[in-house]
Amino acid sequence: MANISFNRKRAKLKQVLGIRARLALLAVILVTPLMFERVRSLEDTRAKQIAQAAAEFTTIARHSADAQREVISSVETILKSEAFIRASAGGISKSCDVLRASLPSNLPWIRTLLIAGQDGRIQCATNNMYVGLDLSDRPYFQQAQETGRFVLSDFILSRPVPSPTVMAVYPVSAFSGVADAVVLATVNLDWMSKVMSNLGGRAGITAVLVDSAGTVLAAPADQHSAIGRPLDNMPLMSAIADKALRSDQDEGSLSFLAADGSRRAVSYIRIAGTNARLIASIDEDKVSAAVSRDIRTAYLQLAFVVLFVLLGALIAAEKLVIKPIEMLADMAKRLGEGDLSARAARNRLPAEFVPLARAFNAMAAQLSQRERELIASNDRLTVMASIDMLSGLANRRGFQSRLDFEWMRAQQYGSDLALLMIDVDHFKLFNDTYGHLEGDSCLTRLGESLSGIAADTMGFAARYGGEEFCLLLPNTDVTRAVEIGEQARAAVLKLCLPHITSAHMIVTVSIGVAATKPNETLRPGDLIEAADAALYAAKHRGRNKVVEHGILVIDNGAAEIAMAG
Repeated sequence: MANISFNRKRAKLKQVLGIRARLALLAVILVTPLMFERVRSLEDTRAKQIAQAAAEFTTIARHSADAQREVISSVETILKSEAFIRASAGGISKSCDVLRASLPSNLPWIRTLLIAGQDGRIQCATNNMYVGLDLSDRPYFQQAQETGRFVLSDFILSRPVPSPTVMAVYPVSAFSGVADAVVLATVNLDWMSKVMSNLGGRAGITAVLVDSAGTVLAAPADQHSAIGRPLDNMPLMSAIADKALRSDQDEGSLSFLAADGSRRAVSYIRIAGTNARLIASIDEDKVSAAVSRDIRTAYLQLAFVVLFVLLGALIAAEKLVIKPIEMLADMAKRLGEGDLSARAARNRLPAEFVPLARAFNAMAAQLSQRERELIASNDRLTVMASIDMLSGLANRRGFQSRLDFEWMRAQQYGSDLALLMIDVDHFKLFNDTYGHLEGDSCLTRLGESLSGIAADTMGFAARYGGEEFCLLLPNTDVTRAVEIGEQARAAVLKLCLPHITSAHMIVTVSIGVAATKPNETLRPGDLIEAADAALYAAKHRGRNKVVEHGILVIDNGAAEIAMAG
């Protein structure tokens, strides 16, 4: 009696926690992904906004880098002009007069023009306070003399008045060939910062121009205080300072978590012709603040939707019983239509339907296994039908299939296609002398050699029939095909297979070579006929030869085989 009472209670418990509860849970499972999809969509929107902002700002930064490059390029042009004048003037007096008169007013980023002698002392300048100043200990001066090229210095404090600047240097030796003097210009960093004005005034945005040592050369007006400071001392830049400065790439980007916990996206661009880089950083959290609020709202909406779905699922539970039945019926239909991948998801079915689903799945698995076995058997038969078991190469059927394919591909791309027909010399005498077993061994050895050559030349080797082999060579002109033919002939000689009835005392081959560019006036058979004709010519010339024949296309569209070698 106790056992019967227990079973009844268990049956009632199953009814309470049975199909209704499972359908309610199923409804939640169905609705929850939709809400999570909305959250994911918002996350994607946030990512796109960040990417769009990064791309937009990178474009602006690239334009600013181009503007900086134009500034530096204009300085380089002025210095080259002055260097040419200094090299042509032949004296310091005249070149100094020209220098003082040539400071352009339309290039306000050039403060001063100077000429320094080989010893590093300033000989003349547009500002006389620099005359006599010794620059021989400056790295940029030494680098310009050593390389003979334009050099832009790192951040320095100029002398005699200590003010932040960058020095541009161009050696006169680039024109005269003699280490005579160098022309210099002091670059106004304020103007370099003005070029970056379109990068400033944006929340969460940091942009600076740095030298090779990581010192800030220029920055927008709202970040002007960073000029002269090392990059790794800036809170939002220290995390990427080393990577950005040491990178060999002209451009790059990366994301990182800053010390203040904000997510940052950074782009850096090298200023062409210099070691300076423009580095821009974006605070992803500030860019995506509005979307983040929407995501939090979406999670609250998700909680309310789940609650309403639970109530609706409990009301409609009885009607939803039909769903598992429809699932199994759909599986049976798919199996009947030949879709052997159909399976019943047992973990999504009530327990009452699991045995039926298991039986359906077992039946589908058996049918699928039988189909795989049939496909595998057909594949093996197809391979066996295309392989010559003696030589291990493709047989004539496999060769013809490959020739048709390579012919169409060569015709499509307008490329060359070459064919080598290879015949063993006096093979009948070889069989009569050594027996058919040795003859089969000889053909096997030749097949191995040709297989290796085909692998090395991206070709396709086959046994055409009897003692005749062929080597199909895509993308190969006739000159290269003849070279490969000689390689194959030499490889057979290297085997040193004895053949006492041959004039050469070893097994040799005759090779006919033909090549063409497939077109609508030709057919694959023309290439085979040309190679056969060349093979006949090789045998006629005494065997152990490589002979080339060509394919000519005559006016009526027919192909004609003509002797070419």
